Amino acid sequence: MMNFVNLPDILEEDDDLDVLEFVVHGIPRQIYERKNYFDAFDEVAFHRRFRLSRASVLCLLEEIERELKYPHDMNNSVAPMNQLLACLRLYSTGGHLQQVADFMGMHVSTVCRIVKRVSEAIARLYGQYIRFPHGIGEIRATQQGFFSIAAFPRVIGAIDGTHIKIQSPGGNDAEIYRNRKQFFSINTQVICDSKLKITNVVARWPGSAHDSTIFNHSSINRDFLNNLYPNCILLGDSGYANGNFLLTPLLHPRTPVQQLYNESHIRTRNVVERCFGVLKRRFPILAYSCRLKIDTLLTIIVATSVLHNICLKTNDTEAPPAPEEINEQDLEVQINDGQMPNIEEGPDPVRYGTREILIEQHFAAL
Repeated sequence: MMNFVNLPDILEEDDDLDVLEFVVHGIPRQIYERKNYFDAFDEVAFHRRFRLSRASVLCLLEEIERELKYPHDMNNSVAPMNQLLACLRLYSTGGHLQQVADFMGMHVSTVCRIVKRVSEAIARLYGQYIRFPHGIGEIRATQQGFFSIAAFPRVIGAIDGTHIKIQSPGGNDAEIYRNRKQFFSINTQVICDSKLKITNVVARWPGSAHDSTIFNHSSINRDFLNNLYPNCILLGDSGYANGNFLLTPLLHPRTPVQQLYNESHIRTRNVVERCFGVLKRRFPILAYSCRLKIDTLLTIIVATSVLHNICLKTNDTEAPPAPEEINEQDLEVQINDGQMPNIEEGPDPVRYGTREILIEQHFAAL
């Protein structure tokens, strides 16, 4: 705050003194005007700026409001709704913190603390909104959803990795974040179901880590090795190693049956690619280079995954979907009443492989 001494008293003592010498300069205190954006915009304008509908925001605020609310209102504390909207504004723009601060009527340091606080509160909802299918009924429904896409049986999830761009973190270990495309990133592993719902997220590996390495060190791989999901398989691209519970496409299909397997595999696994497109279009902070600290970004990746599933729960699907990357014609296969066959592993999968068993028993019969 700018302070001035009592100039008249000083001038009476010595009229020759330079008046400017007694002006003490400082930074004036700024009083920000915070707008009520929740009521200021209509539904369309609100969704364009925060990428969530009002219903989704209210649903989310009920879950985390107790963690955001201050015990007192000293020093004009920020309301939980404004904290949440400030965080969503950063997710939806991917811009600088200063830009969000100017938009929300806050100081940039306040926005920095709010983003970290709100992101951690949303990420703590992981166990509630992001969970792998469990129980016979839920697993069966998930497999039926994948089977309805291209007649691929026993699929419980589509897996892939996506790179979240970051700026160089600096230091001696900065190069481990440089991926094969020569930019710095976080390699994030995601598993989703046929409805684009995220069922598993691993966001802690640098960009140089290979997809198969991330999967081999993940808890979901350990669960499959412990046979917690019998008669279930995951679909991955050629970056993964083909196994008994993670199937990849054939590199060189030779027969029509093998080609049919590849086409069905590609179309079924394409849901995870579409999931990435929807997620990054809804939250551009994941598509552009993030300027925040690594630890904060890892929290934001999990938080945005939670928000993605909340939007699916509240039917908030206004975010433009990613364009289809697979343009093949629909497979001309006959499905018995649209029901997924219950294929049990007859031959020894260790000797013959699950992929070969499916090709011989299922796709050869289509």
